[in-house]
Amino acid sequence: MSYEVKINDRLSTIELLSRDGSMYQIAIDNKVYELDVAEVEQGVYSILLDNKSFNVELVEGKNSKAYTVNTLYETFSVDIIDAEAKYLMNRKKDEGEDSNVIASPMPGKVVKVLVSEGDEVKAGQTVVVVSAMKMESEYKVKQDRIIKRVLVKEGDTVNGDQPMVIIE
Repeated sequence: MSYEVKINDRLSTIELLSRDGSMYQIAIDNKVYELDVAEVEQGVYSILLDNKSFNVELVEGKNSKAYTVNTLYETFSVDIIDAEAKYLMNRKKDEGEDSNVIASPMPGKVVKVLVSEGDEVKAGQTVVVVSAMKMESEYKVKQDRIIKRVLVKEGDTVNGDQPMVIIE
């Protein structure tokens, strides 16, 4: 099981490799750690790592994927970034300037490609429709642009952040 986790402003990949009782083997950004974890009271954990003890308090935030993590000396804001969170973050991006690439933030299936190379498109025009998580998302340009390359076709499966259309 693997998660992307945002700790303050740092993004890390955390993977649970194995668990045997209170013993955990995890990888954080591909570095492996052996931990002994015990919940000493609700939301408070004692963690042993290399014969060092750490006490951590987890306080659930605005939703079940956001936490405040308190240690003896520091406090961290932690967000679990799953496919749904990536989708919502992408949808909330400002209406400012386009990048030169249109990509889906999560894996999905291309339902419609509404443009061809060389087409002139107007601000707000949909260029690709992708089905992901049982919903269809329209990807639009934010400014008047020209389609430089179309990298997908209807029926293609795309990975998260895979470029679908290049625009000028």
